[in-house]
Formats: sequence, structure tokens, C-alpha cells
Amino acid sequence: MSGVGEGGGGGGGGGTTEEATAKAVQKRYEGLVMVRNKAVKGKGAWYWAHLEPLLVHNTDTGLPKAVKLKCCLCDTMFSASNPSRTASEHLKRGTCPNFSSPGTTPRPVGTHLASDVVAVKVENNNNNNRKRSSSSSSTGGAAGGGGNSNNHNNSTTGMEMATSYVPPISVVDPSRLSSGEMCFSSGALVVHQQQQPMFPHVTSPLGSGGGRSDGVSDAKMFEDSIKRLKSPKASAGPTLSKSQIECALDYLSDWVYESCGSVSFSSLQHPKFKSFLQQLGFIHLSNTHFYGSRLDSRFQQLRNDSDTRVRDSVFFQIASHGWKSNAASSHLNLVNVTANLPNGTSVYRRAAFTPPQPSPKFAQELLWETIADICGNSVHQCVGIVADKFNNTALKNLESQCHWMINLLCQCQAFNSLINDFYKELPLFKNVADSCIKLATFVSSNTLKDCFHKYQLRDYGLCGFLRLPNKDNQISCFQHVCVMIEDVMSSARVLQLVLLDESYKIASMEDPIARDFGEMIRDVGFWNDLEAVRSLVRLVKEMADEFETERPLVGQCLPLWEELRIKVKDWCAKFHVAEVLVDKLIEKRFRKNYHPAWAAAYILDPYYMVKDTSGKYLPPFKYLSPEQQKDVHDLVTRLVSREEVPVAMSELMRWRSDGLDPVYAQAVQLKQRDPNTAKMRIANPQGSRLVWETYLPEYESLGKVALRLIFLHASARGFKCNESFLKWVQTHGRSNSALDKAQKIIFIAGHSKLERRDFTSEDDKDAELFASANGEDDVLNEVFVDP
Repeated sequence: MSGVGEGGGGGGGGGTTEEATAKAVQKRYEGLVMVRNKAVKGKGAWYWAHLEPLLVHNTDTGLPKAVKLKCCLCDTMFSASNPSRTASEHLKRGTCPNFSSPGTTPRPVGTHLASDVVAVKVENNNNNNRKRSSSSSSTGGAAGGGGNSNNHNNSTTGMEMATSYVPPISVVDPSRLSSGEMCFSSGALVVHQQQQPMFPHVTSPLGSGGGRSDGVSDAKMFEDSIKRLKSPKASAGPTLSKSQIECALDYLSDWVYESCGSVSFSSLQHPKFKSFLQQLGFIHLSNTHFYGSRLDSRFQQLRNDSDTRVRDSVFFQIASHGWKSNAASSHLNLVNVTANLPNGTSVYRRAAFTPPQPSPKFAQELLWETIADICGNSVHQCVGIVADKFNNTALKNLESQCHWMINLLCQCQAFNSLINDFYKELPLFKNVADSCIKLATFVSSNTLKDCFHKYQLRDYGLCGFLRLPNKDNQISCFQHVCVMIEDVMSSARVLQLVLLDESYKIASMEDPIARDFGEMIRDVGFWNDLEAVRSLVRLVKEMADEFETERPLVGQCLPLWEELRIKVKDWCAKFHVAEVLVDKLIEKRFRKNYHPAWAAAYILDPYYMVKDTSGKYLPPFKYLSPEQQKDVHDLVTRLVSREEVPVAMSELMRWRSDGLDPVYAQAVQLKQRDPNTAKMRIANPQGSRLVWETYLPEYESLGKVALRLIFLHASARGFKCNESFLKWVQTHGRSNSALDKAQKIIFIAGHSKLERRDFTSEDDKDAELFASANGEDDVLNEVFVDP
């Protein structure tokens, strides 16, 4: 390809420096919000009760430009770079005028709600006691457990009792209350204050139970017995109608299924969770409730919906992901099969458990079986397949047998494979890997092991070895080597401190390997090479991740590969690396993945049309090489009947010369800023398809080809299953019943993820959450060395 122009925006990757900065700021803000939400639920630092993250926007562009922290007590604004330091300096040290106890550490956030309720209850009880004291002192004494002479003790006992009793939370329907009865803000919890417990939860050290917990339990049981005897018909909690209970159970079941292993069935029998359900008025639920008839019913409902949507579509594309062997699964691979529809949606079709290294013949049979299951005899409805493996075998065989199909290799997988190409062919990668292996091996030896761990504990609060890949992984896969490189980069400061330690100085006098170790650590060139390798790997992986999340169409392949070439060229200039060998590797991988449909979709999609000097919007033929232009003609000829070939060629020539009305072209290429990511996105994602369907009826033959091409996806990535669930399947996979239930749960989870367009796994989300949480403690694990 001689160079792909901008066209109508031409790709889903990259963006301006301003957009990249805004994206980073938005990600930081979302991370802090997630950390604060967790803390509010009792799973985080105390200070989040008083600090609130705020997103500051640029007044000119409207893009996020900074994240601030606002003190909820005095409205002071701070930088969000280090919340823990802000809390220490502003709250603990007494700077905030409204912080109640600056000299002590506040309680965890999770206790605030209960304490607020308790404070109200204690105040109300004290007021009531004062009102009754003048007229019914003897009665008050009996109820309080003593006479008037013990008022001070009774007050203390009441306070202890209140701090241990938290009334249950009930949901109130606002429609049942008039505006004069209750007012509360959006999202507030409405707490019903229940009757004061008649027995305080206080146990003397001399109690017969032998400990505080036994006394509390006995008193609570005795109190409950008396309540039931006094009010045998009283309800223990809120009462729900049958329809409300059924609806709530449906939501709960869906959550369990859609978590796909993140929530285990056994955790639903946890005593605290069962108590939570009882507080809400639910009866006891067994595990059979979730994987019995309710699971079968839910699966059948979604399966029928999937069948209907696919069969109502004029045509569809099959996406198959999971053929690449997973290191975590030694016995089974999970292959997910989805159907991509022309309207931009996708529906889940099946989950297939395959051997770790399935043969091309096995893959071809499974894909054809899926197509036949959907279409029956109308196999022409499937216009293509995209998969992450078997490009030269199963996919090509099916395309040669079915001439109407366009079978593609997943470009997310192609970019990841390019990283392995760099590792195998670029001397820079091999040199850095060898140096890191020597360094990690020496640090793990008995000579410096204790010294290394000492400085790790002092600086990071934990210790461990630099992770070494085994010999097989050193040769075949860069992924394991990359983990080692990241460990070395994150331990740069510790390694520098080791050189200053007395134990190393003694070892370097006697051991030549120790001296070589010291020279390597002091060598700025070694760290520059390390940063160069990590920078290139991150560059390619970020583009691969965008393929996974943005799910670009086939017309974007040429622009995205051209964008990669430009970025790698800048990388070569920055780190003084020869471009020739790097370009050769990129071109080799490009040709392995290239399909004529890339060029044809690029020409037929109005989104990539370019404006010429006369004001016309024309297809970007000038950015294609002569071979790619020939591919466009050949593919159009292949996808129409023999009788339609002359007509299709004539229409293609007219399309090349006349182009598209500027108004329609501009409407297709119109972009708007996504408020969630701050990225510019297409305002009318279905504009290209609608133009061909409604505005260009004169292109009858060429229009059929265009509609079959421009909606095809270039990535097979989609739903990700939780690793813990896959391990469960491996353990119980020999049971047909267990395997059937696992496939149904995966189907429900996959269907839900595609509906929400959520293409990340729960493991990835947790990793990102903890990464953002760790970032607030000012632990600097990375050292960047400018070349």
C-alpha cells in the first residue's frame, strides 16, 4: 500500500495529544470515583468520607484537563495526585476547621451511616427519658434496669447498646409518601428506626458465656423470644408481594449468571449474604434455585431472542475467538462464537470447549456446523467469518468452497503476533531479553538475594524475585519475557540501592559476575534500550487493545496499519533504531493478514471518501497501490453473478468518477465527542449503510457488494470468560450435566456483555481498579530514563 490518506477520519486508533491527555485525566477521575465508592461501602481508606473527586474541564475545548479533590467539610480544593497525603495534612493535622477529631484517626467509612442513625436514636431516647423522668421515675427505672440512683449508669448502658444496634434498611416507595411527610435527596438511604432493644448488648467480663460474643448472642436470642411472645403476628421485616419477589429473584439470578464465575454459587450460601436477604424480606434460597429450572428458562429465552434476530437479518458474519491456546487452561479451551449483524449489533451464538491445540479440520467443521445451525439450507446468509487463528487453513478452505464468503484473520491477534516478530527478529529485543535474564538470575542467587529483598521491603512494602520465564517461553513467546522486563523496570530504584550496599561491595571484589552486574545497572544505555523495548511493545499493544474495545470494521484495516507505520517510524527516530529491519517485519506481518476485502471496503465505504479540488467527494483510489486497485476489481467480480459482472464494473467506474453528493458524504463523516471517553466518534455509525440502501439505488449490483462488505468486523474479540470459571469447567468437565450448565451460563453472560457492549473481563476491571487504588499512595515503582 503506497500510503493511506486521512479520508473521512480513517481509523479508530490514535488521536491528538490533547485527546490522549484528556483520556488519561478521565481515566484517573473514574479510578478515584471507583475507589471512593468502594470506600463508602466500607472497603477503603477512611478519608474518602470527607474527600470528593471533581473533574475540571477546559473552558475552550470542553475536554477534561485536571482532577481535583474537594474537602466536603470546608469546600477547599486540592490536587488529586496523592489523596492519602492530602488527608494527612488537611484532616489529621487540624488544618480543616470543621474536622471533628484531628488528633485521632477517623472511623472507616462503612461505619458512618450506622453511627449517624445511632446518634439520632440516642438523642431521641435521652429526650424521651427527660420527659418521663418527672412523672414516672419508678417505671423508667424498671424499664432501664435500675432505679433513679443509677441514671448515669443507665445512660452509659444505653449508649453502648445503641452503638451495637443498627436497624435494618428498608426500601421506601416515594409514591406512597406525600411531599409533606418526608423529603430526601436522590440516592439517599431511608432508615426506619425500630423499637429500642429491651436488652442492651453488653456483656460483663464475668459473664457465664466465657466471652463477649457469647453474651451478646444469648441476650439477642432472649430478646427476640420475648418480642415474639409479645407480638406473635409482628412481621420480622418488610413484606413484598409475590410479583416483587419474583422480579427481584430474576435480577439476582441474572447477576449471578452474568458474572460468569466472578460470583460462585457457594458464596450465595454465605451466612452474611443470607442475613442480607432476610433483612430484605426474602425466604431462604438454595443453590438449586439458580442452576435449576430458572437457568434453563433464562437460557431458552435468550436463545430464542438470538435466533430471531439472526434469522431476521439479511446476512451476518460469524466471529470466532479462543482458538489460540490459553496458558491457564491445560485441558480445555473456550471458543466463543458470535454473529455480527449489518445494523452494528452482535448476538452470542455458542460456547464450544475444545482441546488446547485443535486441528484446522476440527475448527472448519465447528464453524460450518454453526453456520448450518443458524441458516439451515440458506447458507448464503453467512457472508463471512473472522477468527483469531487458521487463516491459511480452515478460513481459506471455507472461502474457496463458498465463493460468496469473506474470511478474515482477527487484527487484534495480528498486532499481538507482530510483537513476537520483533522479539524473534530484532537484535535490540534479543539483547535486552538476554541482559534481563542475566540480571534476574544473579539477583535471585544467594549472593544478593537478602540485600535485594531488604530494599524491596523498605521501599515497596513487599519483596519477591524478578520473574524469570522458563526456557521454552524464552524462545517461543515474548509475553513471559515482557513480564520480566516490567519487573526489572519497576525495580530500577532498588537495584541502584543494592550497588550502594556493603554486601555488594564485598561480593564485587571477589565475583566477576557481580562486577558485570554493577556495570549493567550503571550503564545508561542499558536502561535506554529497556525503555525502547517497553515503549514499542506498549505502542503496539495499545493499538491491539483499541481493536479489541473499538471493534473496527474491515474498511479501517488499511488506515490502521498505515497509522502503525507512522508511529513506529517516530519510535525509530526517538530511540535511534534503524527503520529498515522494523519496516520489513511490519510489511511481512501485513501481507500475512491482508485480504482484498480490506481495499474493496475502503473504497466502497463513504466514510473514507476524500474531497478533491472541484469539491467532489471521491473514493480514495489514489491511496491504493496498483495491486490493491486490482484486488478491488477482482473482488467485486467474484461477489456478483457472471451476468452482473459488466454492470458491476460499469458502476464501479461511475462510482470512481462521480463519487457521492457532498452533503451525504459530510453527514456520514460527521464526528462528535464522546462524553465518556472524550474521544471523537462517528456521529452516525450506520450512515454508510443507510446511504447505500436509500440514496444510491442506481448502483444496483455494486450496492449489493458494498452492503455485504462495509459492515464486516476486522476483530473477533468479544466476550471474555472469568478464569476461575474456566478452572471450574476443567474440574467438572467430564460431567455432561455440569458442562451443559456451564455452556448455558456462558451463553447468558456472553449475550449480556454484547448487549452492553462490555468487552472486558471482571479480572481486567479488578486489575485496573487496584492499579488506580495503589496509585494514590505515592508508591513510585517506575523509573523512566530519557534517551
